[in-house]
Amino acid sequence: MATVAQGEDERTVQKSYWMEQSVDLTVQSMMLDSRASDLDREERPEILSLLPPLHGKSVLELGAGIGRFTGELAKDAGQVIAVDFIDSVIKKNESANGHFKNVSFMCADVTSPNMQIQPESVDLIFSNWLLMYLSDKEVENLVERMMKWLKVDGFIFFRESCFHQSGDCKRRNNPTHYREPRFYTKAFKDCHMHDGFGNSFELSLISFKCITAYVRNKKNQNQANTQFFLTICWLWQKVRSTNDRGFQRFLDNVQYKCSGILRYERVFGEGYVSTGGLGTTKEFVAKLELKPGQKVLDVGCGIGGGDFYMAENFDVEVVGIDLSVNMVSFALERAIGRNCSVEFEVADCTEKSYPDNTFDVIYSRDTILHIQDKPSLFRAFYKWLKPGGKVLISDYCKRAGIPSPEFLEYIKQRGYDLHNIEAYGQFLNVLQRELDAVEKDKDAFIKEFSENDYSEIVNGWKAKLKRSSAGEQRWGLFIAKK
Repeated sequence: MATVAQGEDERTVQKSYWMEQSVDLTVQSMMLDSRASDLDREERPEILSLLPPLHGKSVLELGAGIGRFTGELAKDAGQVIAVDFIDSVIKKNESANGHFKNVSFMCADVTSPNMQIQPESVDLIFSNWLLMYLSDKEVENLVERMMKWLKVDGFIFFRESCFHQSGDCKRRNNPTHYREPRFYTKAFKDCHMHDGFGNSFELSLISFKCITAYVRNKKNQNQANTQFFLTICWLWQKVRSTNDRGFQRFLDNVQYKCSGILRYERVFGEGYVSTGGLGTTKEFVAKLELKPGQKVLDVGCGIGGGDFYMAENFDVEVVGIDLSVNMVSFALERAIGRNCSVEFEVADCTEKSYPDNTFDVIYSRDTILHIQDKPSLFRAFYKWLKPGGKVLISDYCKRAGIPSPEFLEYIKQRGYDLHNIEAYGQFLNVLQRELDAVEKDKDAFIKEFSENDYSEIVNGWKAKLKRSSAGEQRWGLFIAKK
């Protein structure tokens, strides 16, 4: 991958690159893919379906290009400002969409301080393949400016190619920045602003997922340049800091910090953060009798190990959702190079909706314990399942009666909502096996993490074994059929 040479001006290089790519002003030259027309036809409605309601809203479209989204946005929005930094490109957009009286066209570089947008004047900022043509610092600066332009409760939607180029067109040079998704997530999560009245604002992540059209269309292509990329979209909302999702923040900052996820993976095995790792996954999935072409929803997908196992071994389509941004970020990174149909999304399963009869299987490992209103969630599962579909859930449970003070503190600290069951399979054996493996490999574990990390894992597993041996903490497996 070509990069901007040291000492060269980023904007000069990017403008020269896009002047060259914009000679033809076609969908193929804009998307840099030989199958651009087919991809555009499939992905455009998908991307539009991910946007918040636009009726009567003000939309700022950055990097609007020749306007394949401009006209679509204008159909519902009250006002659209389409911006691009190549004059011929924005004129092509105007010739195609100028009949929309609610659209204005601006030739401007989004990084330029001369591009003036009124503070708190926009309901939605939309960009499609823009940030990867900015330097890291330019991205961070633009995020701050977008926050100022956005109304409170307004949204930012953007899509980028990560890790590698998504198009198959060969280029003489390529100054694009193919970043890890975590770069963009961090840049937006870290952005905070204050007004003159003592109010503080931040960006709350509403959605973070792969574009399904690319997962579906690229998974069977064997060229090296299509297997090691992800095209991912984010939807953020500007909120008052006190209104942000407290539980999501708890997961990412306490229970599932990046370092904590890696420690769990070290215990459970590559791709796993659930008890038993691949071993219990094989055992549980065997009970589902999966068939090629079936569709699976994994609620609380973690870092994706179970999803990859099901998709690669049974040729099923898997949709993995998790409330933890860190979990989904790792899952997306572990999807690199895999030739299977798996997509991931940051989503709250209690707020997510799917059409009735969408899935053949709903699968959830050690996740429902976080949910307070389980009956409502199970009613949703029932609607989402096809007739004859199956639900498989494994979860931590507790014995009847009042928990010990130690266990009660553990439940409170984790935010669990545990229920009773009368019997619990092989939890003790699995816990003991995982503890033995960590203690046997003590030196390597400490070298990879730290002495403190080792002590936390070992002490945590021993405490869990003690509670489980006393019958206080249990592990249940539940399977149901619609």
